[in-house]
Order: sequence, then C-alpha cells, then structure tokens
Amino acid sequence: MSMVNTPGAATVGFTPEEIDFSLSTRQARLKWVVVVNADLPPGRAANAAICAVAPTVTAVTGLLGAEATDADGTVHPGLPWAGCSVLTADAATLRTIRVKAASCAAIFVAAVPTAAQTTRVYSDFIADVGKSRAEEIDYCAISIVGPRNPVDKIVGKLPLMP
Repeated sequence: MSMVNTPGAATVGFTPEEIDFSLSTRQARLKWVVVVNADLPPGRAANAAICAVAPTVTAVTGLLGAEATDADGTVHPGLPWAGCSVLTADAATLRTIRVKAASCAAIFVAAVPTAAQTTRVYSDFIADVGKSRAEEIDYCAISIVGPRNPVDKIVGKLPLMP
C-alpha cells in the first residue's frame, strides 16, 4: 500500500460540524472514489478495492457514519455516510489518476501497487516498491478522497465497476 501525504498539507476529512446523516451523498463536501484496474479478475479486484479502502478509513476523519441497531438489537458498524463510488480504469489511466490526485494537497490518496498482490511477505512488498520508480509502478486500485469538484475532474467519466 502506498499512501500519499504531502508534507505540511492539511489533513483530509470531515469536521464534526459537517457530518450530517440526513444529507444526500451528493451534498457532502468530500467525495470518495475507489478506482480499480478493469483488467483484474473479480476476486483480485475486490481484494484491491478493500486494501485501498482500509488505510483510507483510518486516515480520513469522519468517513464512517454511526452504527445502526436493528429491531432485534443487533448492532451494525457504521458505513460510509457520504458514499463511496467504485469505478474502473485501465492500468495507464490508474497511474495518471494517482499522479493527478497526489499533486493536490487537499486530496488523500491510498494506492495498491501490483506488488501487493504478487508478494506474500510484507517486507518483500516494501522491497519491491522500493526498487521501482513512481512512473514504473502499476496499480490494482486507488482510493481518493477530496473536494468534490477536483475529484470529479481527476476521475472524469470513468464507469462504475460492473
């Protein structure tokens, strides 16, 4: 996993005052998208998306809503109250999206390099990524959270994952 954190950049997230569970997801200030490599088979695509989401929910404040309790008293953990779209793109487009998103300090980026799915030991993953120049890395998925308009411009009209 690679996360992009620009030194001195503001933390990306929702303030407590912005969290309003009665709003439509389109009314939230921040937009969250996960873009998955369209060439991955379904299982690897799901794995990549999940791996991109994990660091996102821990790094971006206010993404998850309150827990919900059903009529039987079972508690269900909070889900993304502002939504999360899962889109697809080819490998070259993923690389371009990552570069564009990483250049904006107001956007959080968590990327899953292909080495994450080709290594079984985390230290091997770190070593593989460490040997690669940024422009050489292919990605399985990228999670992006940021202001709605810049995120929309970065992902354009990518299709929803089927």
